[in-house]
Amino acid sequence: MRDFQLPGRSAVYAENGMCATSHPLAAQVAVRLLQDGGNAVDAAIGAAVLLGFCEPQMTGLGGDCFALIKPAGGERILGLNGSGRAPAALDAAALRARGRKQMPETGPWPVTVPGAIDAFCRLSAAHGRLGLDAVLAPAIHYAEAGVPVAPRTAFDWARGADRLEGAARSFYLIDGAAPRPGQVFRAAGQAEVLRRIAAEGREGFYAGEVAADMVDSLRAMGGVHTLADFAAVEASWTEPIAGAYDGVELVEHPPNGQGATAILMANILGHFDLPALDPLGAERAHLEAEAAKLAYDTRNRFLADPDHMTRLDAMLAPETAAGLAALIDPARALPDPAAAAGAVHRETVYVTVVDRDRMAVSLIYSTFDKFGAGLASTRYGINLHNRGKGFTLAPGHPNEAAGSKRPMHTIIPAMLRKDGQVTMPFGVMGGAYQPNGHVRVLTNLVDYGMELQSALDAPRSFADQGQLRVERGYPDGVRQALADKGHAVTIPDEPIGGAQAIAIGPDGLLTGASDPRKDGCALGY
Repeated sequence: MRDFQLPGRSAVYAENGMCATSHPLAAQVAVRLLQDGGNAVDAAIGAAVLLGFCEPQMTGLGGDCFALIKPAGGERILGLNGSGRAPAALDAAALRARGRKQMPETGPWPVTVPGAIDAFCRLSAAHGRLGLDAVLAPAIHYAEAGVPVAPRTAFDWARGADRLEGAARSFYLIDGAAPRPGQVFRAAGQAEVLRRIAAEGREGFYAGEVAADMVDSLRAMGGVHTLADFAAVEASWTEPIAGAYDGVELVEHPPNGQGATAILMANILGHFDLPALDPLGAERAHLEAEAAKLAYDTRNRFLADPDHMTRLDAMLAPETAAGLAALIDPARALPDPAAAAGAVHRETVYVTVVDRDRMAVSLIYSTFDKFGAGLASTRYGINLHNRGKGFTLAPGHPNEAAGSKRPMHTIIPAMLRKDGQVTMPFGVMGGAYQPNGHVRVLTNLVDYGMELQSALDAPRSFADQGQLRVERGYPDGVRQALADKGHAVTIPDEPIGGAQAIAIGPDGLLTGASDPRKDGCALGY
């Protein structure tokens, strides 16, 4: 139990239904939809779409999503891949001919066709209880009436404002600047888009004036997108993948998301005695960093559009984890993880909802970098993501950019399962950190027996781009010990990730936790 004399928050308990997400308005809307007769799918969609106006630097209608769903009355978990594809005319060779060595981050080139809206429509039709008109009504209201900008959102908004170009600056800045906490952000044009989706379904977004607005805007900036690319968008139902960790299964969405990276990282750490280590000590942080480096290197070699990936089984094989674990020196950081592993072979919102019938939804929705590609459609102000940045331009790589292909994705929803029963839908925002974040939450719970809120509160570290980022929650002595092991230790400017979770107890009690690194909360009734 936490020390009630120190700053912190308690977990939230409820019996009938619950939502945990990164903004209080979205959590409130989800609970209200449940109370109005909707189920977890209705509530998750309603909250997710609203988050595009509460946190537009993180997500929006021009983004992608992935979801895991456990329907009521059973324990089978379904996956839904709501990631869009590159425009048919995208050509890696043409980009290389222009001198590009990697995919651009901004401009029209990394804009793949948004997949989230098609996924929401299909998810609602297959598993929702309320119609889209009722589910989208709260988001339409707040898009028009406005949302007061929350403190963490304002912090992120200011850090991403310089990415905005052209029309995006008029839609996402107030008087030419990022909004301050408490200023009201409105998106009336997108409210009109949502009305069309509510009335027409996916055709209200992928055809007609809304699709033309996005296509015309992209082509005016040099993009190769067509109306046919938008008409062809189709979310895919998938079979989740899972890995066992000390009696608990970590369930992830399959590629092109990076969920397999989390399973591989957990498998690597399973070769070490983590419970014997201080959960906030240098030894645990070191092992986690080394496992992350090796798992992420494997991701970079193999993960791609599932139609082009052939090494998933090898990535999840026990012998792969064992071989990688053997490369880790408990006393010293690997100087070149990619070379060592060769012998063995970014911005987001998350919402989880559980309803009274114990349908559970784990849904993640993103435009990738802050404000995605930094672009917006000129008429409606739809923010356009830059998921194509996840492609590589390396010739022959399974993730090489190509027309009508899905890029490798960072966003991943997750669930935990024990003895065949789903025990916790959860997710960790934070771009590349997400697999590491899933494993950190898993090991906090399984190896260290932390209470759920404490498992999210605990300080984090992350090996990223040659540095080991160690949050201020760690004492300086830990940072020094990690530096002595050879890590290039830094204190990040931003907190690492942002997690949300709902535990389903054996007696049916719901326990919700929400990361203090974000503006949100868990709410139940």
